[in-house]
Amino acid sequence: MPLEPVSHAFLAQLAETDGPAIHESTPAIARMSGPILAGLSGPGPAVGAVRNLRLDGEGGRFRVRVLAPEGTSRAIIVYYHGGGWVLGDIDLQYDHVGRRLANATQSTVVLVNYRKAPEHPFPTAIQDSYTALEWVAEHAAELAPEGAPLIVAGDSAGGNIAAVMTLWARDKAGPRIDQQILIYPVTDCDTNTASYLAPENQLLLGRDTMLWFWGHYLADEAARTHPDASPLRAASHTGLPPALVYVAQYDPLHDEGVAYAKALEDAGVPVTLAEAEGQMHAYFQMANILPGQEAGLNLVADHINRCVAARDTSYTSYTSCDKGSVSSHA
Repeated sequence: MPLEPVSHAFLAQLAETDGPAIHESTPAIARMSGPILAGLSGPGPAVGAVRNLRLDGEGGRFRVRVLAPEGTSRAIIVYYHGGGWVLGDIDLQYDHVGRRLANATQSTVVLVNYRKAPEHPFPTAIQDSYTALEWVAEHAAELAPEGAPLIVAGDSAGGNIAAVMTLWARDKAGPRIDQQILIYPVTDCDTNTASYLAPENQLLLGRDTMLWFWGHYLADEAARTHPDASPLRAASHTGLPPALVYVAQYDPLHDEGVAYAKALEDAGVPVTLAEAEGQMHAYFQMANILPGQEAGLNLVADHINRCVAARDTSYTSYTSCDKGSVSSHA
């Protein structure tokens, strides 16, 4: 289907401004768009409780925000935000995403404000993110009842981080992760796939912008093939938690998301692959801006709710939740 009309109109409005494209800008200037978009989204809904904390990372501190729902939490979701490892912040649109996700799933959501490139290049973001994951596991009893599932989630660069967290947790015998939610994730450094080169995908995020992000995050092109940067290239994907991989139709990252779902499935990992038809990259953070955001968040929340319900019923794992299914929304 064609790009949905509101997204098309939004891009047309952006084209009328005189601001430079992200890949023609500096990180400082590119970050100035965050408050503008957050103003369009508006504040998120009220939640049961909010806590802001600082954790000690390698060579510095970073922030996390704990969003608890009203009543008893059913799960813990550690959410890693997108922004190409350079942009994004838990104070802006992702606070809105986290609040809605907490309420829609009756879960405690922990937003991780990992430090950004180029000031803090690879591997700082994943080091901070794993520190946050370990903190959550150590304090799980404060965040939800005993036995509540632990879920990692993220979009774009945050989806990349969430995927890497599952590899680290497996290989380090670290926190047990019960589910991974990967929303149009970066899974590979190959920028010559069909979806990367497709003219119709050069929208809010294009190939040139992704090259700009990669250049700031990990300048050494050869090093980008390491699984800590490109989880699709991990030697093995066996033993990873069940996954929802949610791709956008008009997105340079579409094909690597599909490839990651296949790699997980080939390794025996239960996978749900979903495609947001008519949507472009970044729609998931565009609350009250693009209609795909609400539909997308509802799809993610419904998936989590079904998986938690299935786990509660079976007292085993998520393997009964929509294994191998494919869904989409317009």
